[in-house]
Amino acid sequence: MAGGVVIVNGGATDYPGKLTPYVFLTCLLAATGGLIFGYDIGGVTSMEPFLLKFFPSVYRQQKRMSTKNQYCKFDSVTLTMFTSSLYLAALIASFFASSVTRKLGRRASMLTGGMIFFAGAAINGFAENVAMLIIGRMLLGVGVGFANQIAENNS
Repeated sequence: MAGGVVIVNGGATDYPGKLTPYVFLTCLLAATGGLIFGYDIGGVTSMEPFLLKFFPSVYRQQKRMSTKNQYCKFDSVTLTMFTSSLYLAALIASFFASSVTRKLGRRASMLTGGMIFFAGAAINGFAENVAMLIIGRMLLGVGVGFANQIAENNS
């Protein structure tokens, strides 16, 4: 960490580190690895327009339910596959990210992960059916797993 204070025996030791552009960029990239994972967890599956377009049976079931219990609100294997495909792809990609990083370097690997994430976001943005959603979500997972493993373990 650039700059900081450590208290030792009641006194403070000041470290002369400065916040340079390089340190700032490094911290920003490390935070981005966690940010894209957290951002992608979002609650799109509870949005009515999304459910109506891609999962109409789940939407109808949700409207029929009179209880406000959130536990078993969405009972659909396809919706579960859509949700979990990101996590499974991120797990698998994180296993391969370190060997790719050794061969290509950290910068090229993070750029590759970002491009894969972008491709997944584009496919999801233009999705017309559930298959496109799942494929896009898997690409998002590969990008997240790649970038997260590289950013968090190398920062």
